[in-house]
Amino acid sequence: MTFSVTAYVDNCLVSATTENAKEAFAKAVEWHVVRKLTDISISDGIKSYSIDGFASAMALREIANTVETAAAPELNAKPKT
Repeated sequence: MTFSVTAYVDNCLVSATTENAKEAFAKAVEWHVVRKLTDISISDGIKSYSIDGFASAMALREIANTVETAAAPELNAKPKT
């Protein structure tokens, strides 16, 4: 899944496309911390997030995946007779 990172510099739009969420987050943080850009957003093509909103969404997704993986053996277990 590709992600788009955008920011504005002197009323000009700057954007980058990344191959995954990790690269998108790294690019957004780099632009914010190193280049001092503001109004940065990360989009997955459906929804646009601020840096902190994206971090929260990815953390919640990771938690959901962990819970799902942990529950998978129990869901697939055959009942004892």
